[in-house]
Amino acid sequence: MTGPNPEKIMQIITGGWATSILGAATQHGIFTALEGNPATAESVATKTGISLRGAQALLDGLTGLGLLSLSEGLYRNSPDASSFLVKGKPSYLGGMAEVFLQDFPTWQNLPEAAKTGQPSAHNTAEVADNPFWHVLVPAIAALSFPVAQMAAERLGVAKAGAISWLDVGGGSGVWSAVWLGVNKQAIGNQLDWPNVNKIASGFVGNFGVADRFRTIDGDFHTTDFGTEKYDFAIYAHIAHQESPAENVANFRKFRKALKPGGTLVVNDFVLNDDRTGHPFAMLFASQMLVVTKNGFTYRQSDYRKWLSEAGFKSVEIVPTPTPSTLVFAS
Repeated sequence: MTGPNPEKIMQIITGGWATSILGAATQHGIFTALEGNPATAESVATKTGISLRGAQALLDGLTGLGLLSLSEGLYRNSPDASSFLVKGKPSYLGGMAEVFLQDFPTWQNLPEAAKTGQPSAHNTAEVADNPFWHVLVPAIAALSFPVAQMAAERLGVAKAGAISWLDVGGGSGVWSAVWLGVNKQAIGNQLDWPNVNKIASGFVGNFGVADRFRTIDGDFHTTDFGTEKYDFAIYAHIAHQESPAENVANFRKFRKALKPGGTLVVNDFVLNDDRTGHPFAMLFASQMLVVTKNGFTYRQSDYRKWLSEAGFKSVEIVPTPTPSTLVFAS
């Protein structure tokens, strides 16, 4: 067929089907059941406790999506599914699929949000005790593992000695889990809401480094970060939910909290100055539109401007193998 082809448009139109199939499959543990154990549809239904009809429908969809293969009646995980969709692995992303499936009603408000510029959905980012955090916080941790490792290597955390850092809005505590794991003398501090810190303490504890992990309960908008207390500071996936003015205010607090020569690490979905970039980062602007009052996907030039206003003299922007970008400021 020559000329325009509807294939890509049809893939986008049916994208909700793919998310639903993947979310249902992870919720019922299909990939975990198949890991190392190729099985028939009947066996999958029995292992996961779902109906045969339901198992077959999900298996058909997952095979069509390339996440499973089928040979001689047996379904097997693809290499990608084995790496990222088997529960218990540090790289597990299945929780995100379940979160996105639950979030469909929010996205149905996008036409109205686009018209008004304001979310019509309940803003979970501003509610400390929302049960949603118990699902989201662990779900997104896997995205941060390779980035936290990359930042640790770039900053020489492993050989830095008895250092300490402040992770603001640290969520699961994944950054501290990674950094404490490579530096046995370090102390990690996380400032977040009490319920989120409780999740983080359990998460970090799974890595055997909880004895060097400290939590500070509070709202980072109103909590003082201290003065010249930390060697490093971390602001990961928080800037996108804040307004420009709020980010500048937070960066000033970071500048004050860092020891002389200290470094702030910002990790977020950052666009090029012409608002091009990783497709995920570009799509993420609409996510911010429907769930936050002021958040957005910001450009490299925005971060440079804000950090300069906050007193940082050096700003280095580094891409990562993931959809997110690292910003180092000192």
